[in-house]
Amino acid sequence: MNPATTAELDQFASPPRANLLNVARAMLRPGRIGLRSIGRDVLIARYAKPQSRYLPLMGTRVHYTDEGAANAEGTLLLIHGFGASLHTWDGVLPQLTRRYRVIRLDLPPFGITGPLRDAQGRPRTMELPLYRDFIDAFVDTLGLSKLTLIGNSLGGMVSWDFAVRHPGRVEKLVLIDSAGFPMQLPIYIDLFNHLAVRLTSPWMLPEGIIRAATRDVYGDPSRVSEPTLRRYTDFFYAEGARQAIGKMVPKFRFDDVDTSGLAAIGVPTLILWGQRDRWIPPAHAGEFARRIPGATLRTYPALGHIPMEEDPVRVGTDLCAFLDEGRTTSCLAETTSQENRP
Repeated sequence: MNPATTAELDQFASPPRANLLNVARAMLRPGRIGLRSIGRDVLIARYAKPQSRYLPLMGTRVHYTDEGAANAEGTLLLIHGFGASLHTWDGVLPQLTRRYRVIRLDLPPFGITGPLRDAQGRPRTMELPLYRDFIDAFVDTLGLSKLTLIGNSLGGMVSWDFAVRHPGRVEKLVLIDSAGFPMQLPIYIDLFNHLAVRLTSPWMLPEGIIRAATRDVYGDPSRVSEPTLRRYTDFFYAEGARQAIGKMVPKFRFDDVDTSGLAAIGVPTLILWGQRDRWIPPAHAGEFARRIPGATLRTYPALGHIPMEEDPVRVGTDLCAFLDEGRTTSCLAETTSQENRP
């Protein structure tokens, strides 16, 4: 299996990026400068769901939810991207839970879950091999023998990598603006490659940076609500999160990610992509579609890097149409009952 080549690096044009002037403006904008850290108990009080569960795993308590139809026709595992949380799926969840068991989680070091920690309590450095160990352990602990994976951004890479490694356990695959091919890091992530930022960010990081980064992942930044901005900011200020992110980003490289296994994915695959994605080049959508046999590609001209959050009704409709293929009932049917799992 071979990593991506230099030719692949040249093949994909970078998406429009926020320039350094915009970043500087965000840093200097009046307001909070990040001299705070939010404890997990506070985050739980603010952002836990009625269905929230906690799984002790690999030095942390993984925050996840397990919901859906009592007579579920399959299990979906929803995996978010860098800096996000399971809340990014809130808008599409009502459609999906009509017919399916839906599990979503906060990937470490994000959301309520926070960092994985070593025996000394220090945040571990998140790289693809560690994400492999983590997601395998999570799936095995929950006893999920067959599932459909739906992943966005970093979560998309975790998803397709799982499908490559465990072909017999995956029923269907959905990649939404997925990572995996060589690319320039978005400038708001690349900041952590600078030593000064890594050293100071655990105790000081201007809130304007986090808010600007959150707006940047929407095709239309004006659609980001104030509660959404507050949630992303609070999770970034979570205890230990910035320290873990500072350790993670310097290892956050895609040049040596092995994409040759994509050709061996033999399950129905749907690729969804916002054409205004400023974080991962939209050209990557076509490359995923070309490499995964029989994959279906659908793009959204007006949406950005997290289309399921920006326009959940439209994305949820497309997800249901794909998931329902070959089934006698639909998760779009308004008359179908919805019940939470105990």
